[in-house]
Parts: sequence; structure tokens; C-alpha cells
Amino acid sequence: MNLFKRNGQDNSRAEMSFIEHLDVLRGHLFKSAVAVAIGGVIMAIYNDFIVGKILMGPTHTTFPTYGVLCHISESLGLGDRLCMTHINVRMQSTAVGGQFGVYFNIILIGGFILAFPYVFWQFWKFTKPALTKKELRNTRGVIFWVSLLFFIGVLFGYFVIAPYTIHFFANFTLANGIENIWTITSYFNTLIPLILGAGLAFQLPLVMFFLAKIGVVSAQFLRKGRKYAIIIMLVLSGIITPPDMLSQIICTIPLMLLYEISILLCVKVEKQKKIEEEEEWG
Repeated sequence: MNLFKRNGQDNSRAEMSFIEHLDVLRGHLFKSAVAVAIGGVIMAIYNDFIVGKILMGPTHTTFPTYGVLCHISESLGLGDRLCMTHINVRMQSTAVGGQFGVYFNIILIGGFILAFPYVFWQFWKFTKPALTKKELRNTRGVIFWVSLLFFIGVLFGYFVIAPYTIHFFANFTLANGIENIWTITSYFNTLIPLILGAGLAFQLPLVMFFLAKIGVVSAQFLRKGRKYAIIIMLVLSGIITPPDMLSQIICTIPLMLLYEISILLCVKVEKQKKIEEEEEWG
């Protein structure tokens, strides 16, 4: 069965064999890899700034998030409850190739983040011929929205989740006299998943939108499952943030908003389907 016969816009793709489709996919993957490599070169050129100021930022008390939280705390009359004025941690590298390994991962992952819109565009170009004209109209602007939500999620992970996590573990000790001396590998292996994970989590509305398009989920289903979704969000927030209520709430609120947006999108899809059915039946 050839999926690319559905569209009718690309007859050459419709007649291609499975091996030829793989060859086309290889071309898209190669272009994506080149884009990631270019992003990696940019990361390498500005390595000192990216590592010292950006990735190591949450370990400094001058990090913007700490100042904003402290100001909010004072404005709400909470004193210095939300202030993060001390980060008790030192860094070290205990492996021969430890710093080089971290450097390579920063280049690779940073290159992917910078090239994300282009990488997704290549993926979209490969799958686009399998869609009907109607489906293409319904997915107009998908590259923009996927990229926008991804970058918003990355920024949320970096400026909100990461600082709370780093601050908590930097100042947590089992007993007096035990000093936190982290390896740089451990630090970056903690930081990067938080940032990328948030970027992917923010794709929730679009995922639900497309699932609603194909009839897998509905607004009613999401409304009924809201209480279970909130529990799942709280559990996820408890995993990726320090075990205190305030951190979990700060992480959970955006996820709940994304869930509610998903419901609104499903309602929109259902209304559009109803209009199309009425027009079809005349």
C-alpha cells in the first residue's frame, strides 16, 4: 500500500518503491544532520559564553530567575521565602575525557535546539505527500506552532524548572560537614533533560489537536479525565522538581494551562467537523 497516493500532488512520489522512499528519507535526515552540525559550530564558536553564562547560569546567585522570585516574594509580603541567595556547590571533573564528553554533548544538543525548526521542517516535507489536500489545509502553520511551543518550553525549563532543581540539590545535605562537589557530567546530565523535557512537554496542545483531528480523543474525554490528568501532572512535577509544594505548583500550573488549551482546541476541531458534515449532507 502506498500512502503517498492519497495526496495527488506528487505523482512521482506516488510511484516510488519502499526502498526509494527510504532514500528520500535519508536525504531529509542528511539535511537535518547538516543543520544540526551548523548549529553545533555556532555553539562551539560561542562556547565560553554558552557554558559560563548560560548553562552554568543557574549555579550563580545573579541568575535572573532568582532576582525575580525574590522581588515577587517581597511584593507578596512573604519576606525572603522565595529568595535564593546561596548556592552551595562546587564543580569538578573526575574522568580523563569528562570535560570533552560534556563539550561534545553541548555542541550536539545545542545544535539540535538551534536547528529544531529546520529539522522539523524536513520531517514535515517527508510526511506531507501522505496527507490529503483537506488535511494539509487543517495543518497550515504547523511548523511555526511546533517550533514556537518548543522554544517556549525550553525557556520555561531553563528559567523556571532548572533553577529550582539546581538550587534545591545544591543546598541539600544529609548532615553538617558534607559538601556538595558535583561532577560537570552529572550537572549537565541533570540540566539538559529538564530543558529538553520541558520543550517536548509544551507540544501537548498540538498533539491533542492532531489526535482530535483523527478522532482518537475528544473534548468530552479530556474533560472527564481532567482530575486524573492533574494527578499525573503533579506526579511529573514532583519528579522533575525539588520535593516542595511551591516548586511543584510552579511547574504544574503551565501544564494545566496547556491541558485546558488542548480542550479548547478539541472543541474547535469538533465544531469544524460538525460544520463540514452539515455542508456535506447539504
